[in-house]
Amino acid sequence: MKPKETAAHYILSSSPHTHSNSSVSRIMLDVLLALLPTTAVGIWFFGLPAVWTIATCVATCIVTEALCRLAMGRDNTIGDLSAVVTGLLLALNLPAGIPLWMAVVGSVFAIGVAKQVFGGIGMNPFNPALAARAFMLISFTGPMTTWLKPLWWKTPDAVTTATPLACMKGMFAADATAHATPHAAAKALEQIPCLWDLLIGNMPGCIGEVSAIALAIGAAYLLVRKVITWHIPVAFIATVVVYSLIAGGAPAYAQVLTGGVMIGACFMATDYVTSPTTAKGKLVFGFGCGLLCMLIRQFGSYPEGCSFAILIMNAVSPLINRWTQPKPFGAK
Repeated sequence: MKPKETAAHYILSSSPHTHSNSSVSRIMLDVLLALLPTTAVGIWFFGLPAVWTIATCVATCIVTEALCRLAMGRDNTIGDLSAVVTGLLLALNLPAGIPLWMAVVGSVFAIGVAKQVFGGIGMNPFNPALAARAFMLISFTGPMTTWLKPLWWKTPDAVTTATPLACMKGMFAADATAHATPHAAAKALEQIPCLWDLLIGNMPGCIGEVSAIALAIGAAYLLVRKVITWHIPVAFIATVVVYSLIAGGAPAYAQVLTGGVMIGACFMATDYVTSPTTAKGKLVFGFGCGLLCMLIRQFGSYPEGCSFAILIMNAVSPLINRWTQPKPFGAK
């Protein structure tokens, strides 16, 4: 007697149909590991104020996420480590000497407003850490633009100082005749740290943006782990270089190695949720970030424009996805 034949069953579902072993917690852990070098360098140069700022931001983000999920009656998502990543990224984008209560306010805004109001991870239209930094820059302009001098405990006579970006602000060719004499431009150029100091991070700035070498090591780790692709960082940095060569002023390497270009291109603009998904879209996104960053640096009120540039491109990311989405085979 033949066994009873059964019809084949097919399960119809939406994409993705191919799954990997990666998870949100694994990806977030990789990001945390990639941020360890720049975190260590920031602590070395800025000391205990950096430690307290990092600890405050991370702890506040974790507590805020737990309270928000509890208030909304949803599952606790602390275990996916996304709140830890947000807290660390926010801290690395803050001056080491900022009052801790301001760090608490920024962390609550990052999780409670920029993330959980929209439904939590995967639903926020803007990068939470960058949104909080922009909010703090507008609300607390003074403390957010007051910088500790690297290794300041060795030179107690000079605690705060100007960043290289502030010195480079008036060095663009378009501003030379209106805002600065050639002598003033040459003097500003002398205040830019040497290449070695720019690479290791021996300059004033935010905790995690000063060391290009540490950021490059972290970015290389993410590329090897295939957490990010090369499209956004390369397009971002290449646009900054080309713009610098065309506009004149400070050397192109100084524009790349100072401010938030490196950490923005490698860790902030590459956020899965707020950046395009297609390869072409990533290139367009990176180009837009680099262009807006340099336009703000040259013509804006702030010497740095990386955060605002990425946030603006976050807003148009869905449109970029739509424009660069490949057409199905056979579709007109």
